[in-house]
Amino acid sequence: MAFLRNGVITYAGDAQMLIATLLAAGGLLFAFDHATIAGKLVLSLLAVASIFSWSIMITKLRVIRFARKQNVRFLAAFRQDRQPLRLFEKNKRFPGSPVFSVYRAGCEEMTFHLLGSPEVDDTFRARLGIADKISPAQMGAVNAAMERAVGETALALESQMILLATAVSGSPFLGLLGTVWGVMDAFTGVAEAGSPSLVSMAPGVSGALITTVTALCVAIPAMFGYNFLVTSIRGIIVEMDNFAAELASEFEHKYVDHGSRESAFRR
Repeated sequence: MAFLRNGVITYAGDAQMLIATLLAAGGLLFAFDHATIAGKLVLSLLAVASIFSWSIMITKLRVIRFARKQNVRFLAAFRQDRQPLRLFEKNKRFPGSPVFSVYRAGCEEMTFHLLGSPEVDDTFRARLGIADKISPAQMGAVNAAMERAVGETALALESQMILLATAVSGSPFLGLLGTVWGVMDAFTGVAEAGSPSLVSMAPGVSGALITTVTALCVAIPAMFGYNFLVTSIRGIIVEMDNFAAELASEFEHKYVDHGSRESAFRR
């Protein structure tokens, strides 16, 4: 018993020395110093993933904020006048506005069917005043152009989001891989040394666990950023769909000849 007691005392003293070393050097620095080559490789990959995820989140956040601001400006200008082609005639520009891209696509297609060309010149208003109304089939082509613009703009907004989703789902597994590998190496070292103790195992286990900690530090912010960005992008897509329906309704009232459809049914 005396030997066991002495053994416990010696063990506790070694553990206290280890804790003091950890506090003096810093837990993360100590763990990084005792990480294996595989663990440091995993940490490097996680650092790259963190840089990419943060750059994507910041860039997308700026793009979405600017898009919302431009959408507000465009919709305010559009709803000042009940003439749906007025802003297109004046060649107004709202760069960065997803709703404006839908508007421009619809106006270009509508002008093509009304006047035979989407070009705007000094005679645009006069030619528009004497132009014949289009058929419902031609209006279908206008709706298709706006739907295509919605899809293309949505793809542009969602670009690079796959990288952020990969950082969310892949980083924990990458960190777990580094941890399991590090723990395996730590137990292998202890088995080869033939002296299993906390002092001999703790550095290796600490170096192994740092990959999981780092992976969580990468994945958690990326998860919150991804959820926020996806929700914001979906909101903009819904706004584009609603505006496309609003613009189509304006076009229907002013430029579509519904009499041709009725006569076609009578035939």
